[in-house]
Amino acid sequence: MTAIFWGTATLVLAVSLLGGRGDPPAAGLGPHAPSASSASASASASASASSPAAGASPEARRTGKYLSRSAPTRLRIPDIDVDAPFIDLDVAASGELEAPPPDDTNLVGWFAGGASPGERGTSIIAGHVDTKTSAAVFARLSELKKGDRFEVKRADGRKAEFVVDHAESFAKDDFPDKRVYADTDDAQIRLITCAGDYDRKAKDYTENLVVFAHLV
Repeated sequence: MTAIFWGTATLVLAVSLLGGRGDPPAAGLGPHAPSASSASASASASASASSPAAGASPEARRTGKYLSRSAPTRLRIPDIDVDAPFIDLDVAASGELEAPPPDDTNLVGWFAGGASPGERGTSIIAGHVDTKTSAAVFARLSELKKGDRFEVKRADGRKAEFVVDHAESFAKDDFPDKRVYADTDDAQIRLITCAGDYDRKAKDYTENLVVFAHLV
């Protein structure tokens, strides 16, 4: 894959979402993540923001809908029976984003170097589609459709509610980095898991499923 440079550094997002048919995948999710510099800038710029700035989208300016920075504690998606706690995901020495623990089927990971859910910017949440033994937290993620709602409970006691805009699957060797990870003027979120066929040789799925949603 060709790395896309956002600023001075690029992190490879390789959340190892396990295929339940054998060993863990060699590369996991595979698409590139935002650069460390842009993620850090996004986090610091929005950490103190509690109301829309002049550059926010018309919807953000109209509704006042984005929140100050606060870590997520629980993801609830009633339509697909998801009720899961969070774990922070960091970047490993390899430059890949660490995966949620493979032995926990009901756990989602948040890229803590980026925007928190509900904060101005793009928040990244990843989860396993399955494990070696059973279906996992995002096994039914593909069932979400436009207009479906879900919420993220936060450490500050607030709930950030999101509405699904659309969902798309992308080949891992042609992942649209900028489209998925680009910073935004309002509060958006991406739910990501593996999709497509399971490649036994690569020990990985061939695609990524991305659900695009925004704060309401």
